[in-house]
Amino acid sequence: MSTWGGQQGHTEDEGSGEAPKRPKRKSRKGEERPLEAPTPPPPADTRAQRVLYVGCEGESTEPDYLNYLNERFGDGSLTGGRRFRIQPVFAKNGLTPARAVAQVQAKAEEDEAWALFDRDQHHDIPEALDLAAEQGTEVCFSHPSFDLWLLLHFQAFGGKRSGSSKDVVDALRQADPAFKDFDKRNDKSVKDGRREALKKKESAAVRHARSMVDQCEHDRCKVKSTRKDRYQWAGAPERPDPLIPDSGHAADCPVLDRDPSTDVWRLLVSLDIVDA
Repeated sequence: MSTWGGQQGHTEDEGSGEAPKRPKRKSRKGEERPLEAPTPPPPADTRAQRVLYVGCEGESTEPDYLNYLNERFGDGSLTGGRRFRIQPVFAKNGLTPARAVAQVQAKAEEDEAWALFDRDQHHDIPEALDLAAEQGTEVCFSHPSFDLWLLLHFQAFGGKRSGSSKDVVDALRQADPAFKDFDKRNDKSVKDGRREALKKKESAAVRHARSMVDQCEHDRCKVKSTRKDRYQWAGAPERPDPLIPDSGHAADCPVLDRDPSTDVWRLLVSLDIVDA
C-alpha cells in the first residue's frame, strides 16, 4: 500500500481490517507562488537632481559660466545635498532676448526654464519679458551686459552709466590677472584660470548685485522678499519647491533704465549656492 507522499511500506495497522489513517494534509496555499524578494530599504541618499534649461543670449560667456556652475556645484556637495543640472540653450553668433526666451521654452517643455540676456542695444526686450511672463520663464536681466555679473565677484560697481559695457570690461580686466585679456581677440570665455578666479567669490557677487537694487534711482526698489516657485521634482529633499527670489525692483521700475544692474544673483540663490 502506498502512504501519502508516494513511498511503499507497511504500517502498524496492516491486517487490522481498518483503513490506515492518513496524516492530515497541511494547507499548501501560497507554496506554489514564486518567491518575491523583500522590498529593499530606501537608499540613504534619495535626493533627486533638479534640471533647469537656461536660454543664453551669448554663445560663449554665459554657457561657459553655467557649465562652471554645473561642475563646481551641481553634485550637491557644496549646496547642502541639493543637486542640479543646467542645460544651456544657445546658438552660434548668439540670440536676441526674445529668441533666447522662445528657444528655451521650446527645449524645456515641462522642465524649469530660465533666460539670461543683456541690455546691449536690443530692441526686443519688452517682447522677451512678455513672452517669459506668459509661460513662467524666469529672467535674469543684466544692464549693460552679463560681464557686470563677473565683475561683481571682485568688486562693487555702481553709479549711473551710459549703457555701454566698456567701463565694465575695463574694470574686469583690472580686477584679476585671469581676466586681463577678456574680450580681446574675441575671447569672452569663462574657462580654466578664469573659473579659478571666480571660486569662493559667489557670496560677494550676490551681495554686490543686491546692493545695486537698493541703489536704484526708483525709490521703491528694495531686495527684501523671497517667494516659492511652482517647480517641483521627484525626491527633492527638505524643500519641495526651489526658492526664487524676487528681483527687488518695483513693478513700475522701467527695466531699460536699470543701469547698472544684474539679476543673475537670483539663479545662484535659487540653486542654494548662496543664501540670501
